[in-house]
Amino acid sequence: MDPAILADPPDKKRTRGAEVSETRTTDPVFPPGRYGRRRSGRRRSVLPLVVLIVVVAASLLLSVRLFQQFGRTDYEPQIVGWDEPSAAVLSIEFKVRVPAGRPAECVLRARDYDGFEVGRRTVVVRPTGNETTIDAKETVPTTARASVGDVLSCRPPA
Repeated sequence: MDPAILADPPDKKRTRGAEVSETRTTDPVFPPGRYGRRRSGRRRSVLPLVVLIVVVAASLLLSVRLFQQFGRTDYEPQIVGWDEPSAAVLSIEFKVRVPAGRPAECVLRARDYDGFEVGRRTVVVRPTGNETTIDAKETVPTTARASVGDVLSCRPPA
C-alpha cells in the first residue's frame, strides 16, 4: 500500500476515542412555532362518541319500526302442490295462515318449464268458522302448458 494515499496510516495501537457504552436520552427540543402546538394530556372530546350513540340508536329504532310495519305479516301463504289437469289450466293447492276467522286475498301464478309466467289469478279464500289456517285449491287459466304453480302473496281482501 502506498502511504501517501491514506490520510492515516494503519496503526493498530491507536484508538479513536473512548468507547461509549450508553446513549443519553433527552426529550427533543423543537423550535417554537415551527411544528404547531404539542398535544396536551387532556382527554379527547366526547362529541364523536355521543354522535355515534345517537346514530346507532336512531338506526335501531328505524329498524324496529320498519320490521313492525313491513316485516312479518299476519297472512302467510305456503304452497302445498300443483297439478296440471290440462294444457290450459293449472290447479294450485296451498295453505294460508290468517288471523282467526278472516278471509285472505291471494295472488296465484302459473309458470312454464322455462320460468315464464303463463297465467295469473287473484282469489279470495274464506275460512270455515274461526280457523287460523285455510286450506285451498284453486285453478289458474294459462296461455300455454304450465309446469310450476306459485302463491306470490296473500293479504286482507280489499
